[in-house]
Amino acid sequence: MELLCQVISDGPGFTEELMVHDCRTQAYAEFRARVDPGVQKESRNQTPAPSAAPAPSSSKYHRGRSGGARDERYRSDIHTEAVQAALAKHKEQKMALPMPTKRRSTFVQSPADACTPPDTSSASEDEGSLRRQAALSAALHQSLQNAESWINRSIQGSSTSSSASSTLSHGEGKGTSGSLADVFANTRIENFSVPPDVTATTSTPASSARPSAIDLPPSGIVKGMHKSSNRSSLMDTADGVPVSSRVSTKIQQLLNTLKRPKRPPLKEFFVDDFEEIVEVPQPDPNQPKPEGRQMTPVKGEPLGVVCNWPPALEAALQRWGTTQAKCPCLTALDVTGKPVYTLTYGKLWSRSLKLAYTLLNKLGTKNEPVLKPGDRVALVYPNNDPVMFMVAFYGCLLAEVIPVPIEVPLTRKDAGGQQIGFLLGSCGIGLALTTEVCLKGLPKTQNGEIVQFKGWPRLKWVVTDSKYLSKSPKDWQPNISNAGTEPAYIEYKTSKEGSVMGVTVSRIAMLSHCQALSQACNYSEGETIVNVLDFKKDAGLWHSMLTSVMNKLHTISVPYSVMKTCPLSWVQRVHTHKAKVALVKCRDLHWAMMAHRDQRDVSLSSLRMLIVTDGANPWSVSSCDAFLSLFQSHGLKPEAICPCATSAEAMTVAIRRPGVPGAPLPGRAILSMNGLSYGVIRVNTEDKNSALTVQDVGHVMPGGMMCIVKPEGPQLCKTDEIGEICVSSRAGGMVYYGLTGVTKNTFEVIPVNSAGSPVGAVPFVRSGLMGFVGPGSLVFVVGKIDGMLIVSGRRHNADDIVATGLAVESIKTVYRGRIAVFSVTVFYDERIVVVAEQRPDASEEDSFQWMSRVLQAIDSIHQVGVYCLALVPANTLPKTPLGGIHISQTKQHFLEGSLHPCNILMCPHTCVTNLPKPRQKQPGVGPASVMVGNLVAGKRIAQAAGRDLGQIEENDLVRKHQFLSEILQWRAQATPEHMLFLLLNAKGAPVCTATCLQLHKRAERIASILYEKGHLNAGDNVVLLYPPGIELIAAFYGCLYAGCIPVTVRPPHAQNLTATLPTVRMIVDVSKAACILTSQILMRLLRSREAASAVDVKTWPTIIDTDDLPRKRLPQVYKPPTPEMLAYLDFSVSTTGMLTGVKMSHAAVSALCRAIKLQCELYSTRQIAICLDPYCGLGFALWCLCSVYSGHQSILIPPMELESNLFLWLSTVSQYKIRDTFCSYSVMDMCTKGLGNQVDVLKARGIHLSGVRTCVVVAEERPRVALTQSFSKLFKDIGLSTRAVSTTFGSRVNVAICLQGTSGPDPTTVYVDLKSLRHDRVRLVERGAPQSLLLSESGKILPGVKVIIVNPETKGPVGDSHLGEIWVNSPHTASGYYTIYDNETLQADHFNTRLSFGDAAQTLWARTGYLGFVRRTELTAASGERHDALYVVGALDETLELRGLRYHPIDIETSVSRTHRSIAECAVFTWTNLLVVVVELCGCEQEALDLVPLVTNVVLEEHYLIVGVVVVVDPGVIPINSRGEKQRMHLRDSFLADQLDPIYVAYNM
Repeated sequence: MELLCQVISDGPGFTEELMVHDCRTQAYAEFRARVDPGVQKESRNQTPAPSAAPAPSSSKYHRGRSGGARDERYRSDIHTEAVQAALAKHKEQKMALPMPTKRRSTFVQSPADACTPPDTSSASEDEGSLRRQAALSAALHQSLQNAESWINRSIQGSSTSSSASSTLSHGEGKGTSGSLADVFANTRIENFSVPPDVTATTSTPASSARPSAIDLPPSGIVKGMHKSSNRSSLMDTADGVPVSSRVSTKIQQLLNTLKRPKRPPLKEFFVDDFEEIVEVPQPDPNQPKPEGRQMTPVKGEPLGVVCNWPPALEAALQRWGTTQAKCPCLTALDVTGKPVYTLTYGKLWSRSLKLAYTLLNKLGTKNEPVLKPGDRVALVYPNNDPVMFMVAFYGCLLAEVIPVPIEVPLTRKDAGGQQIGFLLGSCGIGLALTTEVCLKGLPKTQNGEIVQFKGWPRLKWVVTDSKYLSKSPKDWQPNISNAGTEPAYIEYKTSKEGSVMGVTVSRIAMLSHCQALSQACNYSEGETIVNVLDFKKDAGLWHSMLTSVMNKLHTISVPYSVMKTCPLSWVQRVHTHKAKVALVKCRDLHWAMMAHRDQRDVSLSSLRMLIVTDGANPWSVSSCDAFLSLFQSHGLKPEAICPCATSAEAMTVAIRRPGVPGAPLPGRAILSMNGLSYGVIRVNTEDKNSALTVQDVGHVMPGGMMCIVKPEGPQLCKTDEIGEICVSSRAGGMVYYGLTGVTKNTFEVIPVNSAGSPVGAVPFVRSGLMGFVGPGSLVFVVGKIDGMLIVSGRRHNADDIVATGLAVESIKTVYRGRIAVFSVTVFYDERIVVVAEQRPDASEEDSFQWMSRVLQAIDSIHQVGVYCLALVPANTLPKTPLGGIHISQTKQHFLEGSLHPCNILMCPHTCVTNLPKPRQKQPGVGPASVMVGNLVAGKRIAQAAGRDLGQIEENDLVRKHQFLSEILQWRAQATPEHMLFLLLNAKGAPVCTATCLQLHKRAERIASILYEKGHLNAGDNVVLLYPPGIELIAAFYGCLYAGCIPVTVRPPHAQNLTATLPTVRMIVDVSKAACILTSQILMRLLRSREAASAVDVKTWPTIIDTDDLPRKRLPQVYKPPTPEMLAYLDFSVSTTGMLTGVKMSHAAVSALCRAIKLQCELYSTRQIAICLDPYCGLGFALWCLCSVYSGHQSILIPPMELESNLFLWLSTVSQYKIRDTFCSYSVMDMCTKGLGNQVDVLKARGIHLSGVRTCVVVAEERPRVALTQSFSKLFKDIGLSTRAVSTTFGSRVNVAICLQGTSGPDPTTVYVDLKSLRHDRVRLVERGAPQSLLLSESGKILPGVKVIIVNPETKGPVGDSHLGEIWVNSPHTASGYYTIYDNETLQADHFNTRLSFGDAAQTLWARTGYLGFVRRTELTAASGERHDALYVVGALDETLELRGLRYHPIDIETSVSRTHRSIAECAVFTWTNLLVVVVELCGCEQEALDLVPLVTNVVLEEHYLIVGVVVVVDPGVIPINSRGEKQRMHLRDSFLADQLDPIYVAYNM
């Protein structure tokens, strides 16, 4: 009770402290009040004022609740008061943390049956931990200063929180809670030009079909446009992101809590050291260190020799069974708690004899018995049938077979059932004993056989009811020898990892243990004891089944099921039977206290020992105190309370002996929690709230010896050090059955001194308990090894953390008995995870509030951050057989992503303090470096080139003509009937063809209509709006014939005009098109009412449909005056959302076509198949230009036709015996996913790809090696050569830099180190190296093309194998960006730029905007020299600069996609230095929250980054452009504008 006094005396100090108020906090509070008045109101009602005594008020609202009393039993008003007072320090402020956004359906509770409150009485083995009371009572007092300072600290390494609300995202919540968002929503700028709604396409049902790919321009970001023209309408934040959305408010909130530096200032930056991955936490100079001398082992009193002690336990049974047959041995109760049957010693003896005889003689034949002495047998008996269990146990002992008691399996997949199977298997068990009733209750298959339990060996089941047993003949006697070291029984034990081991107890240990317990507890014959514990293991077995028989005691067994209906039943049994001893756990004390009002007249005066078997739990002290204070008036003697400490390996470790009436009670240890975390005993003086009060568990057992050793090794501890308790005595386990390796570490410990030499030769057994020996040789236990969490070198006890969590006002939110704490290893340290079951009626706000407060409390009291706090629906955590939580299984579910939380809160920013220091850039090679020849800084300059055009001999007539228009006219005259183009439909049938002459004629007609209808002049721009086909090609050449500049544009999607039409409109406007050429259908669409809602249809330029053209001859074909004149404009939206148009001159067009012709060896006799979009880049060149230049035949396959016929592309290639084919990644992806499992169908259709020489993927990105490799592997069976697949590389400034072609070495691949890549360095590693990335060469460099790798900052060349920007010089480079005002100062250097040093020739280079490196290979190029390979790593614009390092989004995305089977697609981007990860969920919505920790873990583990926000969305939400590239910037804009309709948004703290 002294603690209570402390709490009260601390009272006034609080209120004064609360008045001292930081002005920032004041301002902050006012801001909160302004923004969200509801928050304050609500929290004020919930937090009792600190100065008022909260005891009565805090329980007031519980009584009104139905079943309130059930929860009351876990309460301690003192304890709650402390936590409430401390949390009140936070001045009723919910932290200004963004609550996660959640779609309503995600947390609709599971169906009604799942909502039944779980069994709150859960009798888990660690139950005691749930009652941490008085000890914490002062606990949160001073530690939680006001909110502001708490936020400050949260940044330096504590924990903060947020939880899930639907209200902010969907406004369906309560009135006030959305107001924060509304305040910001009202600041919306009216004329903000919203980007086209990317998400509109995704309103497909949840089928994972991605909507057809669309190119979206940014909201008005066009390269080269005047800043004023497109930025004026945005309200900018730091980096130009419009703050008009609810989401960005939340991110802003998150940033506010993360703004201040998390760590002390860094002394120095490491430059580039690979080895320094982790910041090693420096030991705290103020941490307490042990100062005592080395401990000496402590002896118990000698084991007395009593003359009539039996030579073996079976002999004791024989003695009482034959001489005292009428004496009661065991009384069983029915469900209502009334005695139902009493087994006498005579009955126990005769029935055990019958069973022993039956087991040995009646199960098999005489020559082949099923059981022999020494065999192991499983005992499967329910907890409410102690009588049958006792008979079976002693029957086995008498038959000399070894009983292995286990729990009754309830379902085929019981939690931990598989591990029990492992135990049965490792013990070689083939036989299970059970009762008839129990056998009937086991789960059966349809034909009535018992199901094969998961992981169990095949078992024979034997029913042991008396009617099935044979009476033994008169002359048959069991063999009862003196107890020796042969095994008596095996007790199962579950380890921290969930594996189940069997502790083998020898007959001599069983006997010695009974003797030691008899002496310590002073048992005398005929006493009555009441047992509430599980009688199959631990203290329940030792006292009520074994020691009781030795001393002829009468045991009253109170089953767990009775306790649930009548919590006071054990007290009533003590009263009725005048019992001398009761065996209970803390939970039984609680239940009795809660139900105490119902029984005024019970008396406990007969009790001389109330053995509290989980008295070793640090929090048991408050239960014992509270029970005593309530029942002292009922005759309970203070000295009768006897806590004890037990473990499966060491059996009873220590027990408090019954005291002498009137003698002073043993003292308490009030220890500093901080000291404990360093393993040091310090009496707590300074800070009352982080104190742990522990009671002793008495002295060492008689005949035993105890020492304390370090948990990690056998060194003896110092006297003021906490370590693992080890015991040496005859009464302890021998081995883990069948596991010799683990056995040695546990059962054969020889302690050593500080010098490392052994102390004596006696082996000790590790008990698994952490503790110390105090004054007067009293033993104190502070926790279990299994519950120890070692975070950054400090130890925390899981039970302590559970208790702190429960001390927070949790009744409304979670079930008290259903909380699990464990640690997971993430990024080189343990991280604490707390999982609790949420009540079905808990509101989102309540849960969020509770979670925030738990984080604060744990941080305050334990000085440790919680990495993840998750709430799961009621009844969903895996249970142990006795109803507790199966911790290891819960941990496994968490790591597998199958926990399905309904609320989750991650705090990686506050927990992860061992990240490496941010890097500072090192100056690269600069002008000061010495250049010698082609070496820079001692390395070869990273450059490479294709074949030299000057040295290539071509006797080609095409070279006479400078312009494509001339070449077409020449072909129309020379080879009029030669087929150039063939367009296929979805069925694979040609729908349109074009010979040289037909194309020429068609182009002439289009040119003449441009003159007549369009009144166009040479040099005017014309937009071509056609679906992929020959009409597009004809229109292109028609423009060339008329001297107009064609601009090909992808037509809008009829089903999705709002998203696709603005892009068309923008290109029309930006290109200043004088006219649009299109088809009738599209013309109607452009002028339709639907189009009018998306754009202004009245201001289109002239629209001409080219479906029915008059046959008119063109007077003359336009011939440009010089080849430098513009031929066409190439517009495309880059992955970063930039709309760029580049100018292609006639000279560049001819050079491009010639380079491709040479590389691919294209002649008029060849056929190629193209399955690409024809609107920009190399796709356009291959579709429209190359055939006319080289004369080969192109078979055109529009990619959208594959949606209705996946076989189209491959069957065309096979049918036409194509040698060279071109496709896009999206086409390859569709075939891989759609046809991967249909290779047999392809064979049956006769599709063969053995003729394919090159299959080229056209792309402007890093090659997708995983996709190309899986494509090659899948279709190898239909003849595709593994060497055929390759990729191209082009960019906006030069559409074709690399293309594999027909000759030359195969593409090479390398593995590079990801860590080095982040430092802009390339380090090659072996396949399978950790953190390695597979890169493939992007095809061969085209003839006439030169590339060099340049440092993008200094613009100086870099050495071989350095990462830098790829610069290109070639005759087919574009001549510049096309912009409205020709204002090109911004990007002028993209096209014509020089190296800052080292280039005497002053070559003009174009900057591709891509990072890559050149590496000289061992292969030989066509020129006979060694081949230089170019590797593309990624776009410079897309890279994320975080912590001074450069990341490529695709690498993070690849890691994330691997973490869970339900992640369909993933994209990452940054927003004000927060990393945002968006994942598409293709599973059910309840898996959404499982992804949050998995995503956070993998990015931390593999990329050393902390994820700021995790967004879970439906499949198809991440926008993908026509080239199959993710549009991350569009995604970012949609996210910030709150347009994604996410399933869940988690803001990591």
